[in-house]
Amino acid sequence: MPELPEVETIRRGLVPLVTESTISGLTVRERRLRWPIAPKLAGQVKGRRISSIRRRGKYLLLEIDGGCLMIHLGMSGSLRYLSRPESPVLHDHYDIGLEDGSMLRYNDPRRFGSLHFTRAPDEHPLLRDLGPEPLGDEFTGEYLWRRCRGRKSAIKQLIMSAGIVAGIGNIYANEALHRAGIHPSRAAGRISLERMSRLRDEIRAVLEDALRSGGTTLRDFVGSDGRPGYFRQSLSVYERENEPCRRCATTIVRRVLGQRATYYCPTCQR
Repeated sequence: MPELPEVETIRRGLVPLVTESTISGLTVRERRLRWPIAPKLAGQVKGRRISSIRRRGKYLLLEIDGGCLMIHLGMSGSLRYLSRPESPVLHDHYDIGLEDGSMLRYNDPRRFGSLHFTRAPDEHPLLRDLGPEPLGDEFTGEYLWRRCRGRKSAIKQLIMSAGIVAGIGNIYANEALHRAGIHPSRAAGRISLERMSRLRDEIRAVLEDALRSGGTTLRDFVGSDGRPGYFRQSLSVYERENEPCRRCATTIVRRVLGQRATYYCPTCQR
């Protein structure tokens, strides 16, 4: 699933290519995504200029005249920039055409992504309750420690909660907890401010490392130019069950926590 670094990689790739471009049309081949694409959407966006592209959590926000296109990539979606039209292939569900003949093409085998138009993105039901950005100034160790006070839930589940912090998915939650030396099932309310501050630092560090590598390609992810991300080569625990810990050589363990595959070192993490 594309997580924050993958979505941010796509955003950064698209900014110089489509900012200040005008949308010539929206071609929808399959409306049945996670939420059906509104039939009136093509008319709402045609002729509007893309003024900027930003990200909120795992959502790409194309700011256009009078509103915003909200794009989510779902479990297996990709949004690619094509400098010239190409014949669509299986699972190419929609194209955002631009006046110079280029386009943004969305492909999604599982159809878990979404496309919405809104005039006030920060007030949209999908965005308004998101926590702070993990790479932003509001996300501090003290903030995380405060939000976890009295919580018996596993720390991994809490840092993956979008209401606590926006955009931390399964891959990077596993990796950050390993770097911080914290067991993923440890009760969040029992973690000290000092250790929570280290976790905050490691969350930021692992996301920034992934960004420098262009994201993580496990099965489906490619950037806006169709190229894979290379952070997988640096993963310490994720999908490394029965392999040695890179820090202490203890065998990496896999278990299911909150219905998500969880990987950790029983020696390094406590």
